[in-house]
Amino acid sequence: MKTAAFRHKAPIEFGVAMMTLPGQTQCGDLHLVKLFPGGGLVAAVDGSGYGEEASGAATLAVATLDRHAQEDLIALVKRCHEELKRTRGAVMSLASFNSSKNSMTWLGVGRARGHSGPPHEVLLQRAGIVGYKLPALQTTVIPVSRGDTLIFTTDGIDNRFAGDVRLGEPPRSMAQRICSRYCKGTDDALVLVVRYLGGGEP
Repeated sequence: MKTAAFRHKAPIEFGVAMMTLPGQTQCGDLHLVKLFPGGGLVAAVDGSGYGEEASGAATLAVATLDRHAQEDLIALVKRCHEELKRTRGAVMSLASFNSSKNSMTWLGVGRARGHSGPPHEVLLQRAGIVGYKLPALQTTVIPVSRGDTLIFTTDGIDNRFAGDVRLGEPPRSMAQRICSRYCKGTDDALVLVVRYLGGGEP
């Protein structure tokens, strides 16, 4: 009996940067990167408002996403909606990567934003608040290639950052630069940069 050895590599690399609203001790903007066989889930979560209550809502949402990361995105958001009904609620952007199909499934509710590029595509989300008023949910599936870059930002980041994206920049330094340069300073802020690397190789 012969066995074959496979080198499994992560299908994505990422970098994240965040800033807490001045005067607050807890950040209400959190992220999740959860890898699983054949792909991974990434998310940016913005708890409504700021401070302890916003952080509590975002923490509960991230924990729920982490426990059920391989589920369909619509099911995931509905789970979060039920869990967050006793909190202020949150807005969130989710993307699930499938390395065997070289695809990304996207779903967003509320103000958190997603950009991929340049050349770039703005990934729009439906208005609403998870845990309070959930809109009709619909996912979008787009093809991805090695090197494609996804940028999640919360509303503490100025939209003008999209004109200052440098695709050759490593995700970590890109996230830090965007956050430090484009943070509004009037809200919590988070930047999550995800670069697709493809699947494993035999």
